[in-house]
Amino acid sequence: MLDQRRTTNILLLIIAVPLVFYLLKILSFIFIPLIFSMFIALLFLPIMRWLSRRNIPKVVSIIIVLLLVSIGLKIGVELIQLSSRQILANNTEFLSKAELKLADLKVYLFDNFGIEFEQEHSFIGQFFAKDNLGSTLGFLNSFLTGLLMTVFFVVLWLAESINVHKLLNNTILKRKHTSVKTFMKIENDLIKFIKVKFLVSALTGLFTGLMCVFFDVSFPIFWGLFAFAINFVQMVGSFISVILLSIFAFVELDPTSTLFFFIVAISMVQVTFGAILEPIFMGKSFSINVIAVLVMLMFWGFLWGIPGLIMAIPITVFIKIILEQFEGTKLIASLLSGNESQFD
Repeated sequence: MLDQRRTTNILLLIIAVPLVFYLLKILSFIFIPLIFSMFIALLFLPIMRWLSRRNIPKVVSIIIVLLLVSIGLKIGVELIQLSSRQILANNTEFLSKAELKLADLKVYLFDNFGIEFEQEHSFIGQFFAKDNLGSTLGFLNSFLTGLLMTVFFVVLWLAESINVHKLLNNTILKRKHTSVKTFMKIENDLIKFIKVKFLVSALTGLFTGLMCVFFDVSFPIFWGLFAFAINFVQMVGSFISVILLSIFAFVELDPTSTLFFFIVAISMVQVTFGAILEPIFMGKSFSINVIAVLVMLMFWGFLWGIPGLIMAIPITVFIKIILEQFEGTKLIASLLSGNESQFD
């Protein structure tokens, strides 16, 4: 009877796991804002508690937090607008340089390797083509919808209409003491992760922009914002930032020692903040095996695209803490862990 029950449980698990993944995929328009809003709410939870200790009504506290979020978004929008004006003011000069460098590169590849390229339309013409413009409008529509849903869920989290502690207690853990302890660990670890990641990403973006100014590379504000945003994608974000900025600098700078030192400088920025300071700030409690990081990035990236890449590690930390609470799954949690911090 025991063997039959175990076999039944295994079969149910085999059926349930693909079903859960399928639901996560098709309902991504709900799950992505829901989980992303949870991280935002956790970031402002200490402020909510500080206001609560001073007997400020919860409604007023939520309004204050939303105002702080709005101020942050306003600053971000202003920086993006400033970057856009900078790009539009200099795009003709840059495109002329890019066309010359591209023509030289084509000649070099043809002369040395026999590679020939077909004539292509201009970049601007391709960008404003009807199909691309429609895709851009579709993306903006999806982005605004996701943003409104995220704001809605943030309010629910802050108002405790969605209570993670009760959810854990009633579903997975079903033990009051254990659920409280686990929730506190999840909350503390995720708050620390979000704060450190935001700080490190901001410093990475700031110093990347400063390197662009120092080496006279165009659009420093844009590249600073790009480095800040892409740094939230674990491990691969740093490589993408360095590679794209190096390609861009190849157009701006002569392929001499100046270009070499610029690439070294932006690489050192990524290494200093991503590979040295971030693991120190995170601490050993955030140790995750590098293979597990790559697997989780691929898995959540496949399910949810770029939002999945951004949220992959916080979700993994959440899962690891839950798995540590059960004897049968502690082995899986230990496999996810590494001996030292692997964050990049």
